[in-house]
Amino acid sequence: MRFPLSRTPIPRAVRLRLESGRVVVLSVLLGGVVGALCILLRLLLDLLRPVGAWLSSYAPPGTPGEGGLLMAFGHVSPLLLLVLPLAGAAYTWLVPAVPGGAFAQLVRGAHHSQRGEGWPDPRTQARTLLGTLLAYVSGLLVGRDSLFVLLGQLGTRVLGSLTRLDAGELRMLMLAGAAAGLGAVLHAPLAAAVLVAEVLYRRFEFEFEVLMPCVLAAVASYAVYGLAFGFAPLLRIPYGGQLPPLTQAPALAAVALVVTAAGWLLLHACRLLPASLTDGRWRPVLGAVFGLATAGIALLATPTVLGDGSGWMQVGLSGFMGADAGAQGLWRWLLLALGARLAFGGSVLPTVGIGGLLGVGLSQVLHTDPAVAGLIGAVAFLTVTLNVPLGATLLAVAWGGDTMLPLALLAAGLAHAISGEPGIIPGQLRSRADSALPAPASGLALPNTVRALPRRPVQTAGTPYLPDTGIDQNGRQLYRRPVPSNWRGAKLKLLALPPAVEVVGVLRGGAVQLPRPELRLTDGDELIFLAQPEAYASLENMLRLPGA
Repeated sequence: MRFPLSRTPIPRAVRLRLESGRVVVLSVLLGGVVGALCILLRLLLDLLRPVGAWLSSYAPPGTPGEGGLLMAFGHVSPLLLLVLPLAGAAYTWLVPAVPGGAFAQLVRGAHHSQRGEGWPDPRTQARTLLGTLLAYVSGLLVGRDSLFVLLGQLGTRVLGSLTRLDAGELRMLMLAGAAAGLGAVLHAPLAAAVLVAEVLYRRFEFEFEVLMPCVLAAVASYAVYGLAFGFAPLLRIPYGGQLPPLTQAPALAAVALVVTAAGWLLLHACRLLPASLTDGRWRPVLGAVFGLATAGIALLATPTVLGDGSGWMQVGLSGFMGADAGAQGLWRWLLLALGARLAFGGSVLPTVGIGGLLGVGLSQVLHTDPAVAGLIGAVAFLTVTLNVPLGATLLAVAWGGDTMLPLALLAAGLAHAISGEPGIIPGQLRSRADSALPAPASGLALPNTVRALPRRPVQTAGTPYLPDTGIDQNGRQLYRRPVPSNWRGAKLKLLALPPAVEVVGVLRGGAVQLPRPELRLTDGDELIFLAQPEAYASLENMLRLPGA
């Protein structure tokens, strides 16, 4: 028995346009909300930054795009031997081993949001935000971009409290919110949107249906954020907008290769500590050891190891550091290798700082332009560690101008081809084929409330069931689903199902009723579908049933 069944009498083409319009509106609205929250966070950082300088007697340089100075003041105080271990222990206590830091939470949540184990609860995200803020202000290797990525996810929570979001929309907007926060802090909305859509997989794969909301949210957020703090690039590249001569091509290729090798070694070095040690009760102790190591390096070697490195990268790109930039990059490489399993430094700015400083240091040995070599090093290192070749390329273009595009694209492609598929972010999948999400064409995940009904199967003429499985001889199964709110009050004869899907019963008041054409659906009804799993998945994705 078949009846035409549809979500609403509105023609499907019109309905799809309306649903696209809803995504556009929600994405832009989310971007505005996150942009306003980013302004508040930036003001808070401006208030707290002097506290860290007071504790350490040292002020590392900021970045020109955020009003920072290209010089540092003071000498590191021995008080860091007490402050940084306490900050490291507090950070690892507040930030859970699973799902981890900001980017780890984002990637894991995107892949497991339909299994009931995806996005952390708001309390866990707030704890992570507090721990990240503490570690950043104290000078540990935690990028400021982690704060803004977390704030973007919390902004999605705020939007979700104001409007009802189904499972697909929540996942999409969580990623878009992260892109909005990242676009504001990096001053590069397009690069941030591509990076968030790209970081989910180790292979060069995208979820294109996620890319558009990320772009819209990132652009809207940066528009709001820029009204308060301007639209200057985060880094200023003083190479004059001209490509280096072809005679420097071998030297620049060598920079990309050496930095790629450094990134590849990092991915293996940071796995030397077993997960049973870094994720267990010794985690805060290891966090304190990491803070002590940072303080020791700052006191015994050089104070420029403090911070995530973006300010010192600007100094190096401007040509004021020389070969010392390479040493600073190596110190930060060592700290990242020690702290990556503890969620220290697994974000964009620390990675950019390490690769950029290594590139500037190599430029002094290879006699090439330090600004171009620094950007190429940043692109290569970011590509290897986060598996984001296109996002890294767009970041270099956003900061260095369009003339960097061919060099950055070649460096990113070379690094991605050589380094393979390992990554520093836990939870990354190899490809979309490994994901539990639906096919790319649909873009929507099945809600975890959908379930097969093997017990007491409904008999349908001509299709006997195997008694132990609830599956008929044609491979079809029974599915039970609450009636969506926009179906309530509709008659079955007014609605339509795609081919290979049938309504074989309506569960009302604990009893199964036959699906009569004149039967009007009411609140509390449940529909019993008969379909093959692939056909039912297509129906679910097309209708976007709420309730997940």
